[in-house]
Amino acid sequence: MLSRLLKEHQAKQNERKELQERRRREAIAAATCLTEALVDHLNVGVAQAYVNQRKLDHEVKTLQVQASQFSKQTAQWISMVEGFNQALKEIGDVENWARSIEMDMRTIATALEYVHKGQLQSTCS
Repeated sequence: MLSRLLKEHQAKQNERKELQERRRREAIAAATCLTEALVDHLNVGVAQAYVNQRKLDHEVKTLQVQASQFSKQTAQWISMVEGFNQALKEIGDVENWARSIEMDMRTIATALEYVHKGQLQSTCS
C-alpha cells in the first residue's frame, strides 16, 4: 500500500512537472512571439525612418546640384548684363562724341560762312 501511494505520488509529481514544463515552454513561446511582434513593429518604424532619410539625402543632393547650376547661370546672366551695360555706355559715349563733333562742325561752318561773307563784301566794295 505504501509503495502504491509512493508510486501515485511520484506519478502525480511527474504529471505536475510535465504540466509545469509544458506551461514554461508555452510561456517562453508566447514571450518570444510577443518580443518578435514588438521588434517587428519597431523595425517597421525604423525602416520607414531609414527610407525617409535616404529620400531626404537624395533630395538634398539634388537641391545642391540645382543650386550650384542656378548660381552658375546667375553669374552668367550678371556677366551678360554687365556687358550690355558697358555696350550701352559705349553707345552713349559715341553719341556724345558725335554731338560734340557735330557742334564743332557747325561752329566751323558758321565761321567759314562768316569769313566767306566778309570776303564777298570786301571784294564787292
